Amino acid sequence: MSDFNDFNNQQVAKLPKHLRQFIVDQNYEKYTPIDQAVWRYVMRQNYSYLKHVAYYPYIKGLQRAGLSIEYIPDLQTMNDNLGKIGWGAVTVDGFIPPAAFMEYQAYRVLVIAADIRQINHIEYTPAPDIIHESAGHAPIIADTDYNNYLSYFGSIGAKAMFSSKDFELYETIRKLSILKEAPDADEAEIAKTEKELKFISENMGEPSEMALLSRLHWWTVEYGLIGTLEDPKIYGAGLLSSIGESASCMDPKVKKIWYDMHTINYAYDITKEQPQLFVTPTFQNLIDVLEQFADTMAFRRGGSESILKAIECKNPGTAVYSSGLQVTGIFTDLGLDAQNELTFIKTTGPSALAFGGKELPGHGKTYHRDGFSSPVGKLKGVQKALEDHHVNELAELGIVKDQVCELVFESGIKVKGTLSAMLFKEDKLILLTFENCEVKEENGNILFQPEWGVYDMAVGEKIVSVFNGAADKGAYEEITHISNQFTHKITYDEATKCLHLLYQQVRDIRESGNGNENLSSIFNELKTAYRHDWLCAMQILEILHDRKSDPSLEKEVRIYLEMKAVTEKELTKLINDGFHVIENPVTQLITVED
Repeated sequence: MSDFNDFNNQQVAKLPKHLRQFIVDQNYEKYTPIDQAVWRYVMRQNYSYLKHVAYYPYIKGLQRAGLSIEYIPDLQTMNDNLGKIGWGAVTVDGFIPPAAFMEYQAYRVLVIAADIRQINHIEYTPAPDIIHESAGHAPIIADTDYNNYLSYFGSIGAKAMFSSKDFELYETIRKLSILKEAPDADEAEIAKTEKELKFISENMGEPSEMALLSRLHWWTVEYGLIGTLEDPKIYGAGLLSSIGESASCMDPKVKKIWYDMHTINYAYDITKEQPQLFVTPTFQNLIDVLEQFADTMAFRRGGSESILKAIECKNPGTAVYSSGLQVTGIFTDLGLDAQNELTFIKTTGPSALAFGGKELPGHGKTYHRDGFSSPVGKLKGVQKALEDHHVNELAELGIVKDQVCELVFESGIKVKGTLSAMLFKEDKLILLTFENCEVKEENGNILFQPEWGVYDMAVGEKIVSVFNGAADKGAYEEITHISNQFTHKITYDEATKCLHLLYQQVRDIRESGNGNENLSSIFNELKTAYRHDWLCAMQILEILHDRKSDPSLEKEVRIYLEMKAVTEKELTKLINDGFHVIENPVTQLITVED
């Protein structure tokens, strides 16, 4: 996107550069009359059914998010409305990487896939689409407890460590969802990708923090139930936007289990209906469970296990020393003593140093372009941590600017060179800079030698936190992993364009209250040229039923659809559900407060 449009929304305006790279224009005019009819059908079905089983008053929630049953939402209208509750929305191209998705949530911005499902996937689509994202997530955003959970989840999820296999899995899921939504879907290619996905899923090894967190996200934000095991209500967006699963999930065959920390043991399959669902008594319980899980994560634990997670990730991460110094880069090595305590850490390739999330001047990734390594720990025979020493105390240890100093760590690592600078931040010593410096391990292994240039030594007794991504993302110019696979843009043949016109004519007749006399010829054209279509005929039936203007045509259209429901099994439920909503209309309830 060349010119960034913040929709005059505070939350969207706050988005940093590295998140803006995923945003695409909505291009509202690309939605066809069939797309609009798909939206309206799903939304009418949703309201008809969800008013009994959704936790949050559905229509009130839709209105507060700037959505209507009648039209695909326009991003500006959504932002105008969401802005009032401290949220925003942007459109993206299909699945985006989980870390970026989480960060958007932390910024209180809903990520909405710009595309809409095709009519042949009207009940459920494996690809993110505007129905799922806006009609699923947005209506419940108005609930304060819930939206606090969502943004808190985002802030924790953005710090979660990946495994390199997570990237493979993300790419394959994205590819499969794109293939399945493609208008000219290649069955052989789909089968091959499903096989790939199965193989990767079954060989993931120990799940990463992000994999475990994504399970918690799935069983709450996407597929969560709230209330009691006997009478739960739906709040998960995956259920709220799936007219098939929102009904089937209430079947006793789908096991209902209390939501707690054990939920992380349940993997999920995005291509199938869920065999079990989790019920939370309150939204506060979601925060409590998340808090419990966060206590196990690298960003709170630090230490050698966290650096090992960073090494396995093979992507930029940040380690935080107890002094507050933050080291960003791709971690490739570490040193351990006999007690498995860290003795040094090492990054390879562009690295940067920061404090409090702000890059230190002169310590960006061009300066540390070949990597960074530094000891971790205490000095031998010195009880007090090095970072807690003031200038005069350092002098007593022989650490004096412009003099040759020798630092020997408890681990046996020896640093010897001329001290050229020391950097303090908030009363902590965070960095010592040496010239003509040699760094050696006890066994003689050389970690740094004078001809390599200036040596910057991080100061800190421990690594207290390790998290995904850069400390100062703006300065590090983090280009998060962006997929090179894009969703398919559809080009329509002449016959389909003519069908779009028929859909538009029916909508115009319904909205204007005139033109009943044209319905017969439109229906005849559908019957002869578009035998596969059922939704346009359903909309004609709705008008005829509401206006009681042509009983014989109404009867003919109903019989036509009844026959379809009998002979085309995949349409049986869709058509019968369509009849139900026509006979129990929802339109007059749209402006009524739930």
